[in-house]
Amino acid sequence: MDKAIQIPLWRFQFLAEPEEISTLRSDVRARLHDWGVREVIDSAQLCVSELVANVITHLGRGTPVSLTLFLSRARLRIEVRDPDTRVLPTLVEATEDAESGRGLTLIDALSDRWGVELEQDSKVTWCEIVAAPVTPQGGGVGSTRVARAEQMLSSYSDGRLPSGSRHSRIGALATEAAAVDLISDLLHWLRAHGHDADDILDRAQTHFEAELGAAPGPS
Repeated sequence: MDKAIQIPLWRFQFLAEPEEISTLRSDVRARLHDWGVREVIDSAQLCVSELVANVITHLGRGTPVSLTLFLSRARLRIEVRDPDTRVLPTLVEATEDAESGRGLTLIDALSDRWGVELEQDSKVTWCEIVAAPVTPQGGGVGSTRVARAEQMLSSYSDGRLPSGSRHSRIGALATEAAAVDLISDLLHWLRAHGHDADDILDRAQTHFEAELGAAPGPS
C-alpha cells in the first residue's frame, strides 16, 4: 500500500488500558463489517489487541494512543501511534510457555507485513492484512455509500424522493435541495462541537476523489 495515497477511514484516540481493548475490538468489528471486509475481522481484532497490549506492557497503562484504520482495495492497514520513540517493538522467538513476547509473533503470523515508523515525537507500529477487493453492493462506484446517502436524503425530503424522481428536472432540484440541507446541518454540527468544518470538507473531498481513483474503470 502506497503510504503517500493512504487516507484514514477511522481514527480513535484513547488511553491505553486493558479494559479499553474490548471496546476497540468491538469498534473494529463494526467498522470492518460496514466496509464489507468481514473476512479479515478476526485477524484485525487480534492484531489491534496485541498492538495495544504491547503499548501497555512496555510503556505502561494510561499511555495516550491513537488507532487508525486504512483500507485500500486489497489491504487493511492498522496503525497504533504512541509517544515513546525509545522503546521499539522487536520480534523475538517466543516459546510455547513464554508469558511475554508472543504478541508480535502473532501479528507477524496474521498480517502480510508489519513494521515501525519513527517520527519526531511519536512512533507508529503498523501491520497490513490482505483483504478481498472491496466490491460495492450493486456493482456501481461507491453504491453502498450512495444507498446510505439516499436514505438520509429521503428523511430530509419527508420521503418524497422516489427512485425515479431524480431523473426529472424537478426531482433533481429537490434532491439537490435535500443534499444542501443535509450538508449544511452537518457543518453546523461540526462547528457546534468545535471542529474545523473547512478541514472536514477538504478531507471528505480528498477521500471521495481517492475512492473514485481506486475504482475500476469500465470494462
